[in-house]
Amino acid sequence: MTPPDPAATRTAAAPRATAPEPLLELAGVRAGYGSIDVLHGVDLAVLPGTVVALLGPNGGGKTTALKVCSGLLPVTGGELRLAGRCVNGAPASDLARLGVCSVPEGRGVFPNLTVRENLWLATGTGTSLADLEEAAYGRFPVLGQRRGQLAGSMSGGEQQMLALSRALGTDPAVLLLDELSMGLAPLVVSQMYDTVGRLADEGLTILVAEQFARVVLPVADSAALMLQGRVVRTGRPDEIEAELSAGYLGG
Repeated sequence: MTPPDPAATRTAAAPRATAPEPLLELAGVRAGYGSIDVLHGVDLAVLPGTVVALLGPNGGGKTTALKVCSGLLPVTGGELRLAGRCVNGAPASDLARLGVCSVPEGRGVFPNLTVRENLWLATGTGTSLADLEEAAYGRFPVLGQRRGQLAGSMSGGEQQMLALSRALGTDPAVLLLDELSMGLAPLVVSQMYDTVGRLADEGLTILVAEQFARVVLPVADSAALMLQGRVVRTGRPDEIEAELSAGYLGG
């Protein structure tokens, strides 16, 4: 009996599953402010439908990395990639049209506008105000109770809910969250990250920078530790949590 041809066997075999391409990627990225370099060759990949936690102390470069991802800060070296395509130099408005949406540190709502008016600002993407309100009030019922209230008169947690609702109204492909827990009570932080987990379950791709690692690790698929402008460790959330001290990550 003639033995089977190995080449023919390989041809007949089912093709191997290929790993998904990152939806958002930093490849050797360098960036900074004027003559001051902040990011020193950052490598970071965010796969579709996952939550990546970007961890580290204040001053480590997390916010700068998110500004690069949103187009607010230009790349001076390396590549910013969206769905495999280099988008170096693309302004924030173009990246927003491509589906990159950011909730900055400090929430960024318009304090002198009502809740409803803040949501109306997101209708420029084509979503109706009625749909935006339905989604926002369904996700955060307290916003429905505050719809006619000036955003600046609400609590920090309610303002964060409004900022997140407005961002989601743009139907983003990638959501960038910077220090979601900043200044919020623990119960509100838990509620916000429960929402992040549900959004991930719905298939949204999320990159969240957070100083207090233990609030985000339970909903993250992977984590990256940033120190002095470099990603020094990536891995599963349990690996990162096991390796780093509670005092370093934040209680």
